[in-house]
Amino acid sequence: MTNTFSLTTLFTGDWMTLFISLVLVFGSVISWAVIIEKIRMWHRQKKHPVQIKNGDNLSIIADKLIRPFDKNLWFLSMVSYVAPFIGLFGTIWGVMDSFASIGVNQSVSIGVIAPGLATALGTTALGLIAAVPAAIAYQYFSKKSDTLYDMLTERVKELKAKSFKHK
Repeated sequence: MTNTFSLTTLFTGDWMTLFISLVLVFGSVISWAVIIEKIRMWHRQKKHPVQIKNGDNLSIIADKLIRPFDKNLWFLSMVSYVAPFIGLFGTIWGVMDSFASIGVNQSVSIGVIAPGLATALGTTALGLIAAVPAAIAYQYFSKKSDTLYDMLTERVKELKAKSFKHK
């Protein structure tokens, strides 16, 4: 690695750093797409609440109604767990690059080790930038989905009890 440094080389220093950065950016972009989808879905739910009517097939209706709210939450969970480790791999790669630069240059000057360490910290930051919003959104939307499911199953129980009393 040369001793030149720019913000661009922070995330594209070599092929592995570029690959790690692209994976993390891709995970972050898809996570935000899922988050925006969920925000819109819950906004529609607020305006037009899901209703269970007496004629519905009560044994499966709550599961069927809740499925869209759970869709793609797995991706947020995966990004929140995996992105920090991918960023950590980038950290290790950058530190190894710094040690390789020390060996090649036979010097421990800041100009020799700084580019590798900057790359290491850059990929760490990308990992956290991808993971933190995904983790928060996953917990938030999972809780909202669970609450809606509980409300719907309670309504199903009420309707079953009413129909049982009328028989």
